[in-house]
Amino acid sequence: MDAQTGTVILVGTSGWQYQDWRGPFYPPGLPQREWLAHYAAHFPTVEVNSVFYRLPKRDVFTAWRAQTPAGFTVAVKASRYLTHIRRLRDPAEPVRRFLDAVAGLGDRLGPVLLQLPPTMRADPDALADTLRRFPKGQRVAVEPRHPSWWSEQVRAVLERHHAALCWADRLGRPQTPLWRTADFGYLRFHEGRAQPRPRYGRTALRTWHGRLHDTFGDHPVYVYFNNDPHAAAIADARAFAALAR
Repeated sequence: MDAQTGTVILVGTSGWQYQDWRGPFYPPGLPQREWLAHYAAHFPTVEVNSVFYRLPKRDVFTAWRAQTPAGFTVAVKASRYLTHIRRLRDPAEPVRRFLDAVAGLGDRLGPVLLQLPPTMRADPDALADTLRRFPKGQRVAVEPRHPSWWSEQVRAVLERHHAALCWADRLGRPQTPLWRTADFGYLRFHEGRAQPRPRYGRTALRTWHGRLHDTFGDHPVYVYFNNDPHAAAIADARAFAALAR
């Protein structure tokens, strides 16, 4: 929490199972099965990307819950079957199957991320149909990547379903409009332009920090660094968390 504004900023990385983090972050002798517990001792949240490629059974999520402390938050990227194959069409069954699996996280479950294909043009009706399949109280963030989504109609759908527009950064530039559409925020850092690449510079991090405070006030914001090569995400997440403190 930022002491001056009261904004709750939860900072983590997109995933934790990266071999080149052994040494810079994970002790060289630490077994990989203990990496999540080590990670959770240093960060309050993680975004799970691997689920996008293959949805594990519920007991995998249950095991992740057991390795993390109370209060830890796991954001989960929805399966590509829903977003990239179905392209949000006929969402009832894939959403139900996804929710049945992630229920294993129990109270560790945080926001669900719907990242849409960069070739997928705006479809507000399909988005609305998908969002209404999630139970009330489940936080959902949506990351469109085609410019046709930047319309007042889409913004209204997000607001009506209390879903956050996922803000995204690449090379220090916003990739989306900076809309606030829900009572929480969600920000993904994909690639910085500082040295060593793909790190983020101090100025870029301060600028984003200010945007979050100006937009979200005392509402929570989930921030994830996806620039995982060479443990850049670890260093930048620590730097951003220090700004929040």
